[in-house]
Amino acid sequence: MSVAEGKKAPDFTAATDGGGKLKLSDLRGKPVVLYFYPKDDTPGCTTEACGFRDGAAAFKKLKAQVVGVSKDSVARHDKFKAKYELNFPLVSDEDGKVCEKYETWIEKSLYGRKYMGIDRATFLIDGEGVVRRIWRKVKVAGHVDEVQEALKAL
Repeated sequence: MSVAEGKKAPDFTAATDGGGKLKLSDLRGKPVVLYFYPKDDTPGCTTEACGFRDGAAAFKKLKAQVVGVSKDSVARHDKFKAKYELNFPLVSDEDGKVCEKYETWIEKSLYGRKYMGIDRATFLIDGEGVVRRIWRKVKVAGHVDEVQEALKAL
């Protein structure tokens, strides 16, 4: 299944920080900001997570749920969430199945070396479970504001 704007968001059930489980379809009825990031506690990922954290009041006003996804373990998510006081769930996708559904597990290149990693991407899903906006290869600066503007337009 290919993920695309205007199509139903691929459903999944996965482990979250705090030993919980999250099923995407259980969040229907409100918009969901599903963002994928490479690794907990790295500079860009921390800046992005803190941006979503700091935007909590605006997301709440827009009745939206933010959900972060990476291949980090639940234990690592617990530490990351506590260290930065993150106020939204972090999904642990250790087996890569959620990344696969959202086509965020890609070949990357750094200094000529090729490797597989998570494409920093965000999916805006409406209350009916339809993908309304996709951002690929996200640049962290200004991204949270851009997502909030797109949410206002829903």
